[in-house]
Amino acid sequence: MSTSRQKIAFLTTGATATFPALIEAAVSPSFLEALAAQQYTELAVQHGADGQQLYEKLVSKAESAGSGVKVTGFALDTTGLGRHMRRAQSSNNAEEGVVIAHAGSGTILDAMRTGVPTIVVPNPSLLEDHQQELADELEAREYVVKGRVEDLAGALARAEKLRQRTREWPPVNSGTHKGLKGILDEEMGYLD
Repeated sequence: MSTSRQKIAFLTTGATATFPALIEAAVSPSFLEALAAQQYTELAVQHGADGQQLYEKLVSKAESAGSGVKVTGFALDTTGLGRHMRRAQSSNNAEEGVVIAHAGSGTILDAMRTGVPTIVVPNPSLLEDHQQELADELEAREYVVKGRVEDLAGALARAEKLRQRTREWPPVNSGTHKGLKGILDEEMGYLD
């Protein structure tokens, strides 16, 4: 008996600052339809303690819309989010998915370590707009896709394009190189 393939999108809103707009955007019927169109089977949401009520309310509406994408959620995991993010990696029964994260630096680093496309969504309500600056720089270097709550579906489409570009050789974010020798020379610190 074979089981169907899974494709998981994992979303984290962070532990210290609530980001209700990101929860609303991710659990909206239109975004769930965008996930379904890309063959996603599950959206796992880390909504934070303050986002529990909003999440539950939105999930009820989303289930009635019937996208076919299973939505699960939890408040916090004190052991970290790494294992949840790794669920988006490919495995015997899963296709490679995506991580969608608030633009906190620690979360971005954890997400990038998974090797799956990462969508970072800056929270504009935070002071000093540091998340925006970080997301802009990482997107410019083609490490991540910067998303906006107003167009999360568009960011998902760009993440699929990033997935394809990162499989090219040399990697898109490796700079200007002359093949493998140039990459190795740069990594080893050798200059011509």
